[in-house]
Amino acid sequence: MHHDNILTRKIQGAVDSGRKALIPFVPAGFPSRERFWDVILELDDQGADVIEIGVPFSDPVADGPVVEKASIRCLEQGVNLDWIFEGLARHRKDIQAGLVFMGYFNPFLQYGVERLSGACKEAGVSGLIIPDLILEEAEPYKEVLEENNLAYIPLVGLNTSTERLQEYARLCPAFVYVVSVMGITGTKSGSMQVLGDKLRQVQETFECPVALGFGISSKDQLESIEEHVDAVVFGSALIKHLDEGKSPREFMAGW
Repeated sequence: MHHDNILTRKIQGAVDSGRKALIPFVPAGFPSRERFWDVILELDDQGADVIEIGVPFSDPVADGPVVEKASIRCLEQGVNLDWIFEGLARHRKDIQAGLVFMGYFNPFLQYGVERLSGACKEAGVSGLIIPDLILEEAEPYKEVLEENNLAYIPLVGLNTSTERLQEYARLCPAFVYVVSVMGITGTKSGSMQVLGDKLRQVQETFECPVALGFGISSKDQLESIEEHVDAVVFGSALIKHLDEGKSPREFMAGW
């Protein structure tokens, strides 16, 4: 993948100015179809560097209950890729942040990977995070993604082997997304040590920025691992916040 990807630039820009890049994740059409684009514009306005839009799917195997519930709610409202692209056609010019789609491969495959890639380029979407599309299966689509400047962003966890990390690193991705569910159970120092070690390994293996998503809800949780992280992804914490009727502005203010 190209090192000049806008996602890399956005994250690096934040790091260069002495802070972590902020990457909120919101399922498309959440908290409602009417409110969704206002939420995105407000997150952008409040300093999000990259925004992940979740593409809802009926069987989200890897998601936690909060994301899954939100996703199903969006599906029931008839949210799909067409709806998302239609909204982006109206709003993309007002969004400064880089944009990424996060979703399971099925909806992308049904849409058609080539058609999807072209539509993403046109809509200003710069990357895809696909939890259930492993490296070998992504191989056939690499070329069409590259042609459309669409980054395939690897998702790695605590159990991702050294060998696997090296294979992903060879892709020179726009950034690498480390996902850990540790934060959800409250941060125990032992588990933070394990996470810290993994992040250090990822940092040494990849040349690109490292983003961390692990049920992070406050800045303090980052303290012991801060030096190994360039960007922070918020999913469940932000969804809960929005679900309570609170504003994106309030959420971002804490950061």
